[in-house]
Amino acid sequence: MKFGPDNYNHEERCSQGHSSASTIATIEATLSADPDIDSSAIEIRMLGPVVLLEGFITKAADRDKAISLAAMIVGWENVQDRMLSRFPTQ
Repeated sequence: MKFGPDNYNHEERCSQGHSSASTIATIEATLSADPDIDSSAIEIRMLGPVVLLEGFITKAADRDKAISLAAMIVGWENVQDRMLSRFPTQ
């Protein structure tokens, strides 16, 4: 999934009207649409062009999946992982 022309990086798209709110909404929708990830406790914030993934994950695979999905939208260099693990006790 790519957004915008290939010759623009994320910072350039933001300066052209690609707002933080639309980036957050796109990432939230992408995470919610994926049946393999529980994104209910993941919060998405922006710090300039950088996407901050915060909150909690309940499976180790959810971390990699959330980072990967966000990176498809803004690029690997613009994703910062601040998620904490909260694994269910058995």
